Amino acid sequence: MWFEVAIVMTVFAFGNIFFGHFEERTPKWRRAMKVILVLALVVGLSAFLGRTWAMSFLVVAAIIPFALVHLWWLPKNGINGWTAEPKEKYYQLRGWKL
Repeated sequence: MWFEVAIVMTVFAFGNIFFGHFEERTPKWRRAMKVILVLALVVGLSAFLGRTWAMSFLVVAAIIPFALVHLWWLPKNGINGWTAEPKEKYYQLRGWKL
């Protein structure tokens, strides 16, 4: 299962480096729980259904939420799907205070 763990942790590492500023006010425990849950799901899928299912889950779990959030939900709420601007609207949508 080392390969699956390496892939998931690499995705989260690069995701946090490049996109962490979009989650700056998310509580640390929620961010940590997300890593643990995704890792458990991928390793579990790989153990019971095989590596193909686990990697397919990762791809689908990345593409569908991305498309829904960035191409539909954010623009519907008046927020740029690439830059999360205006920042005030993005923070309000997330329930954060500016």
